[in-house]
Amino acid sequence: MEMIISPSILAADFNILGEQIQEVKRSGAKYLHIDVMDGMFVPSISFGMPVISSIRKQSDLFFDVHLMIVEPLRYVEEFARIGADLITFHLEAAEGQVEETINRIHQAGCKAGISIKPATPVEALLPWLGKVDLILIMTVEPGFGGQKYIPASTEKIRETRRLLTERGLSTDIEVDGGITADHISLVTEAGANVIVAGSAVFRGSITENVHRLLGQRQ
Repeated sequence: MEMIISPSILAADFNILGEQIQEVKRSGAKYLHIDVMDGMFVPSISFGMPVISSIRKQSDLFFDVHLMIVEPLRYVEEFARIGADLITFHLEAAEGQVEETINRIHQAGCKAGISIKPATPVEALLPWLGKVDLILIMTVEPGFGGQKYIPASTEKIRETRRLLTERGLSTDIEVDGGITADHISLVTEAGANVIVAGSAVFRGSITENVHRLLGQRQ
């Protein structure tokens, strides 16, 4: 399964965001991870629709939009309209609306992802394993950048991949939080193949950092 780096623009320099996104593409990263936070599901507030709409006009990267918002069903069509390719929502934020949210994302023409926080057991995903295109395992508490990887996440990734394999599914597993070049092999060996990286990409040379994460050498 191909490993994909999804640089998180939460860690980018917004004074030169357009330039940095162009460098992300040149570096070989295929996705752009866009965290949308509402100050309710998580304490922080990030950027919303105007920012995504603006950068969509200048980039053909795959937009990996991660909704950390309450009742994500309300905004599915709008995020699809402004350019999301993948819309991932939190299981914990969509109580009673999980299946409808997945269906609405697909109807809007996007891939659907579902995410769980560190405290949520993998078993909570069982009803949805065959319905989504990606599972996002949060490896830090969502809402803040720069946190350290939670070691217990490794077993959650491994368990998720086992459950998928048992069902004949090759669904992408994405990990988000504290991933660096020093331990990226830990999560990929456990079964993750889409790697979100913020500081590990945008701190220093974007191209060199992406190559390092991919295991390449210039």
